[in-house]
Amino acid sequence: MGLFDVFKKKEAPAAPDTPASVAAEAAADVLCAPVAGRVIKMADVPDPVFSGEVLGKGCAVWPEEDVVYAPVSGTVTVTMGHAVGIQGNDGVEVLVHVGVDTVNLQGKGFTGYVKQGDAVKAGQPVIKMDRSVIAEAGYADCVVLAVSNTAEFSSVELTAEPEATVAAGAAVLKVSK
Repeated sequence: MGLFDVFKKKEAPAAPDTPASVAAEAAADVLCAPVAGRVIKMADVPDPVFSGEVLGKGCAVWPEEDVVYAPVSGTVTVTMGHAVGIQGNDGVEVLVHVGVDTVNLQGKGFTGYVKQGDAVKAGQPVIKMDRSVIAEAGYADCVVLAVSNTAEFSSVELTAEPEATVAAGAAVLKVSK
């Protein structure tokens, strides 16, 4: 290293390569699957907070892939490594939460593609999970989709057949005013 090398600009770490978006069947009253996999009712999520609908009505998907996509178009309100909150353009507030007890991983095994304040489109990648890290920690990797402002709607209904395999971006929930 030469004398003036210490003054050279250091390159910022490279941003993670963002996967391509998926086609999403989102509409004003429709929420899309955040990941490809097997759909389950919220009551079947292996966590009492989600299965009891404490954080809102919705569903979950046992993933077949590692990339999690926005289920609705809107603005990112919160990112937590393993979870993303989105305020939908049509008033629905959603929480996409990867896994059960994965907060204990403190971000290990997760790559975020969005930050608070970002505008997102349904089908846009928001998180990548390393399912092997989640499994090694002994946690379930189901991806929960909860409507956190459920009380503002007359109903939040599962439109996908329970136990059916869906593609990321497929319509899974209908929200009625």
